[in-house]
Amino acid sequence: MKRNIFFTIVTAVVSLLLLAGCSHRGSNSDNSSRQHVKIGYLPITHAVSLFAAKDFIDADTTCKFDIELVKFGNWTDLTDALNSGRIDGASVLVELAMAAKSKGIGLKAIALGHKDGNVVVVGNGINSVADLKGKKFAIPNTQSSHNILLNQMLHDNGMSINDLQVIQLAPPEMPYSLSNGSIDGYCVAEPFGAMSVSKRLGKVLYTSEQLWPNSVCCALVLTDAFINANAAIVERLRDVYHDVNAHNGKQEVSSLSKKYLGQPDDVLATSLQWIHYDSLHITRSDYDLLVQKVKDFGISTNPPSYDDFVFDK
Repeated sequence: MKRNIFFTIVTAVVSLLLLAGCSHRGSNSDNSSRQHVKIGYLPITHAVSLFAAKDFIDADTTCKFDIELVKFGNWTDLTDALNSGRIDGASVLVELAMAAKSKGIGLKAIALGHKDGNVVVVGNGINSVADLKGKKFAIPNTQSSHNILLNQMLHDNGMSINDLQVIQLAPPEMPYSLSNGSIDGYCVAEPFGAMSVSKRLGKVLYTSEQLWPNSVCCALVLTDAFINANAAIVERLRDVYHDVNAHNGKQEVSSLSKKYLGQPDDVLATSLQWIHYDSLHITRSDYDLLVQKVKDFGISTNPPSYDDFVFDK
């Protein structure tokens, strides 16, 4: 009860602050006059933090901007839209954004999407990392924390990426591919790991927390063009994003997941036990560790520095 009262107070105070595009225009404000901030996403639990910020901002009738979600079916289409400026920002695999930044695309990360929340799922006949030797293993993209986690798991068990047949698959294809034997394991954003586990088509070999505690995976990034033209909105969006997710509990996260993802309750319940959203600041130490890992595992030779990539104002 105390927590609910506190969250209500925080919500009320935040709504009244005259910051970054919000003003007291009354409850009859015309939402159509708001500036639409277009943010891309994939329908995954790693984007729940974005959904939380959207619902809060959209409900504040005094605010001069809102979040327009732009749904994508794969990372390639999303990053194409982000890098070409067709959307203002995205909840995206941080390594994809880092790679774009390294190529001269104007992007900055303003927050993490989540902490932990990934699992290595394998077929029921696989009982150890050694059992994966020579087998097919799927990741969504080479530029991903899933690739890092795979490499870390192999390294910790005296193996390397050359011991497996690594393929790239779209996240929704992975549970089916595991069930029909096309692949023997995978690591991908949730809830696609939970889909196999909840239906007993596969099992968890490792959680990301076991391989890389507080691992960095997805981030909320915005284009430099949008940041430079909308400094007040960016700061307000960042502050709301952090505040709302810091105070959301399991019930709020579950409700948001059901609303935006439409997955069965058992899948979401399984998925949400591996992930948390309560501390989404990008710390220099966590980012520097990410940079070291992408270098160590050959994922990138020139990742951007913290100061170049992270919006830290």
